[in-house]
Amino acid sequence: MDLIDTHSHIYLEEFSDDLSSVVARAREAGLTHIFLPNIDKESMEPMLQVCRKYPALCYPMMGLHPTSVDLSYPEELAVVEKQLKSNPEFVAVGEIGLDLYWDKTYLQQQLDAFDRQVRWALEYQLPVVVHCRDAFEELYQALLPYKERGLTGVFHSFTGTPEDVRKLMEFPGFLFGINGVVTFRNSSLPVTLKEIPLEKIVLETDAPYLTPVPFRGKRNESSYIRYTLSKVAEVYRKTEEEVAKITSDNALRLFTRVKAEKRF
Repeated sequence: MDLIDTHSHIYLEEFSDDLSSVVARAREAGLTHIFLPNIDKESMEPMLQVCRKYPALCYPMMGLHPTSVDLSYPEELAVVEKQLKSNPEFVAVGEIGLDLYWDKTYLQQQLDAFDRQVRWALEYQLPVVVHCRDAFEELYQALLPYKERGLTGVFHSFTGTPEDVRKLMEFPGFLFGINGVVTFRNSSLPVTLKEIPLEKIVLETDAPYLTPVPFRGKRNESSYIRYTLSKVAEVYRKTEEEVAKITSDNALRLFTRVKAEKRF
């Protein structure tokens, strides 16, 4: 049974002591691909090092995370643009988006950074991986100008309402990234998933964050995606094998730059 983790930060310092074991467990669990989203210029080299170390498994994205946006964001975006121009190995522009949970100070800067990165995604024919926290309406409005532009991507760590689903389904090129939140006891996501066709779902971990039950509260890792798989299969009344195949096929259709061999 092959699985794809479409969103994992296994290059962070939380994995510095045992990355090889984390990767071994991922492979043992059936992971064939792990997609690594960038955060900012400080995370870029550690991310690329992991992709070089595990070239048949780990695939990089390039983008500026909204929580890294401040007054110096043009400098950060210059790094993103340079990397997208010079490196054909990036499989997506990500992780990008809006985050008003921690701070609303830089909303306008976040909006500008998001818009510029969406335009680069269109220019380089890449999907976007979109982070949204406490900013749904702002994100929806920011995406509306691109509704008919052929933009594709993932709404990462989706935890919205059925009404949110209906709005986001207006963007036919997008999928919904589902992670360990679906396993949480009080999560409304199992109910919301009934509004989303399985052909619109990809699985992710967001490791080291959002660890699924039964390991909630501990560091997440890519091998734990099997617990998310199990819950999603229960919700859709499918076998785990069926859900693994459908969600993996969905991911590979979206991330079109993924190839059997890499050139790192």
